Amino acid sequence: MPRLKNIDPATDTGAGADLLNGPLKAKQINIFKGLAAHPSVLQAFMSWAGGSKGGALTPAEGEVVQLLAAEKFHCGYCLAAHTKIAAGTGLSEEDCANIRRRSSDDPKIQALINFTAEALDTIGNVSDETLDAFMNAGYTTEAAIEVTAGISVMTFTSYYNHINDTVVDFPEPATV
Repeated sequence: MPRLKNIDPATDTGAGADLLNGPLKAKQINIFKGLAAHPSVLQAFMSWAGGSKGGALTPAEGEVVQLLAAEKFHCGYCLAAHTKIAAGTGLSEEDCANIRRRSSDDPKIQALINFTAEALDTIGNVSDETLDAFMNAGYTTEAAIEVTAGISVMTFTSYYNHINDTVVDFPEPATV
C-alpha cells in the first residue's frame, strides 16, 4: 500500500487528475498516480524523462541503462516496469536478466553495460579505459550524455518508489 497520497483519476479532481485523465490517459500506472499528487513535478519529470531520450541510444539500449540502474537501486517497481518496456524493444526476459547480471553476448551491448555499471558504481567517475571501450564500440558523446540522463531519471523514480512504497502494477521480472 502506498505510503504517500496517490491520485485516483476516477474520483479525484484537480491538476493531477487532469494529467492522468488527459495526456496520461493511456498510462494510468501507479507511479504516475503517486506523482500526480504534485502535478508540476509530474510534468517536469515527464518532460525530463522524454527529453533524456535523444536518439543516440536505441530504445533497447536505453532500456539497458534503465535495467542496470533499477537493479543497482533495488527498485522492484522499476525492474518490473522496465522489463515490460524492454520486451517492447525486442529484449527477451532472459536478455533483461542477463543485463541485470551485467552480461551480454553482444560486444557493443557489453560495452554499454560496462560503461553504465561503472558510472553507477563510481557515481560517474568512469575510467578512461571504460570510456574508451564505450566509444570504440561505436557510441558517441551524445550516447554518454543519454546514459547519464537515463541514470538520473532512474535515480528519481527509484527514490520516489522506495519512499512511497509504490505498488507494482507490472508482471514481476525473473529473480537474478
